[in-house]
Amino acid sequence: MKYFGILLIILLLASCKPQPGSNQDTDGNYYDLQETGVKSGGIRMIPIMNGKYHVWTKRVGNHPSMKVLLLHGGPAATHEFFESYDSFLPKEGIEYYYYDQLGSYYSDQPTDTSLWKTERFVEEVEEVRKALGLDPSNFYLLGNSWGGILAMEYALKYQQHLKGLIISNMMSSAPDYGRYAEEVLAKQMDPNVLAEVRALEANKDFANPRYMELLIPNFYEQHLCRFPAAEWPEPVNRTFKHLNPTIYTLMQGPSEFGISGLLEKWDIKARLPEITVPTLTIGATHDTMDPKHMEWMSTQVKKGRFLLCPNGSHLSMWDDQEHYFPGVIQFIKDVDNGSFR
Repeated sequence: MKYFGILLIILLLASCKPQPGSNQDTDGNYYDLQETGVKSGGIRMIPIMNGKYHVWTKRVGNHPSMKVLLLHGGPAATHEFFESYDSFLPKEGIEYYYYDQLGSYYSDQPTDTSLWKTERFVEEVEEVRKALGLDPSNFYLLGNSWGGILAMEYALKYQQHLKGLIISNMMSSAPDYGRYAEEVLAKQMDPNVLAEVRALEANKDFANPRYMELLIPNFYEQHLCRFPAAEWPEPVNRTFKHLNPTIYTLMQGPSEFGISGLLEKWDIKARLPEITVPTLTIGATHDTMDPKHMEWMSTQVKKGRFLLCPNGSHLSMWDDQEHYFPGVIQFIKDVDNGSFR
């Protein structure tokens, strides 16, 4: 009987041993960032372009095979609208990196307009990847909006370094995005409001306060973040406060209502089959982007999955968290444990 009791204790102890890939084997050291020297809370200023400039990153968590680099939108918004991730990813044991791209608030903000090209941003992401030590055994790239454009372009050139790709709320064609805004979303707007918006745009009177007075309640609150603007989450407001308008306008145009900047003709639809890594595309019913297009994208890449956020808009990580985060987390874990199909 004594030996049976000892055997039972041994079996119980063995059953408590963390299993590979479980949350248990990261819970104990999840916040051990293994920093040397002065502790910075995971923040690093990474040199790029041979040290000419520096970009801001912040690491949260510690996991050997699930590491997510977050690419914010804009262009030239900030990492801040991703801060809702703090409420979901740590408890799943997923490591992730906030990152402000060059020109954005926490990073260097040069005035050289020749820097604001998609190709240069792709090389910047690759420099950041190397500095953070991300590789195919652990590297997930997640881009929202403009960050989705950047993520797709990065995958087309450097997917050999990726474990998984997440394209959040971004179509694979800027002309199609523009048509969706014109042919679908504009028709949902009050005709009188639309006429006034179009008149301001025709006169290029974008600095007129009336332009945003019209767009915020009639477009942004419907398709960007589906709360009254007075109730937008504080990190969303902080993102807009810190947006670099020079870069944003140059690349995107004056607002989210369509696209008219340097990205206006960007289109990689025909190249989607070249993306062979596991890929999640995310769309939302009320998005500025066409959710049907993003569902179609998941059928064009070699290994695709689609996530629809039925209550969400362009920032579904805020207004449809009940669908957005379970879908993102499940994708990361399915790829990590080899069950992704």
